[in-house]
Amino acid sequence: MPETPTSAIRRLRGPAAGLAMAGTVLALAAPVPSAAMPAQAAPAAAADPVSVLKYTAQERKAALAYWKPARIKAVGKSVDLGPTGPNAKPWRGSTLKTVGRLFFVNATGADTWCSGTAVKSANKSVVMTAAHCVRRGSSPYNTNTDMVFVPGYHKGKQPYGAFAVRAAAAPRAWQNDSVNDMAALAVDADKNGRKLTDVVGSQAIAFNRPVSGAISALGYSATRPYLGEELLRCTGTAKKEHGSQVIRCNLSGGASGGPWFADFNTTTGKGTLVSVNASLDSTEPTKMYGEILRTTAKAVYDRAQRA
Repeated sequence: MPETPTSAIRRLRGPAAGLAMAGTVLALAAPVPSAAMPAQAAPAAAADPVSVLKYTAQERKAALAYWKPARIKAVGKSVDLGPTGPNAKPWRGSTLKTVGRLFFVNATGADTWCSGTAVKSANKSVVMTAAHCVRRGSSPYNTNTDMVFVPGYHKGKQPYGAFAVRAAAAPRAWQNDSVNDMAALAVDADKNGRKLTDVVGSQAIAFNRPVSGAISALGYSATRPYLGEELLRCTGTAKKEHGSQVIRCNLSGGASGGPWFADFNTTTGKGTLVSVNASLDSTEPTKMYGEILRTTAKAVYDRAQRA
């Protein structure tokens, strides 16, 4: 049966990889005739909806050693995605300790970055981001390495240190079919043995929240003149579209995985994370999409907070 495209989406890949084009499609599968099913066939066991990457202690140590200030500076200069749009402004409110840059080497071997957010969790170690910041969609073996989260990053400064990623959970539907672009990371304690949210605090996270209201989206966009060195913010009203939620936003590559906050207080810098930056519409690049965090997203988050 044919596949019917519902919209063309430009994924917010890490900047060094460029912005890849991908189509969102709806598969129209034909029903299987009952005669084709053997009478003795038992239903297949349900697959685990969560896929988890784990990094060894040696790999995590190597990741921290890899991301030296000079390398971070170089990756920021490696790409220019054009001028920043009028809706995205540098964040000038209270210090957002919980939001940071997520550095990694992508599946093609290029240095790059995304954005992420420390959220409340049982292990005090969970960072929410996009699944395409962890692995390539529809490609189980193309995964990212040397992943390090730097909360509060600003113009080369790492005021709260760097945290190596020890486990990365994402929907198996993303791994197999490029569906449900969100992920949850578990990070190590810092070099002083302190857990992430003990150092920077945490943001609330909500699942199955109705899509509505004002949203603040943030991220380290690779657009001029900031080129990932400053945290940018845009605001919009969330609406449902193509099974996701959408806002008007001018963030671009590098902002992938950055938080969508509802009920955001600009004085305290606190809000409730209800999605992450996932993709831009290819024909209307001011339309930012984020997943609606439902049952699978909760399972992904739970896996990370137990890691």
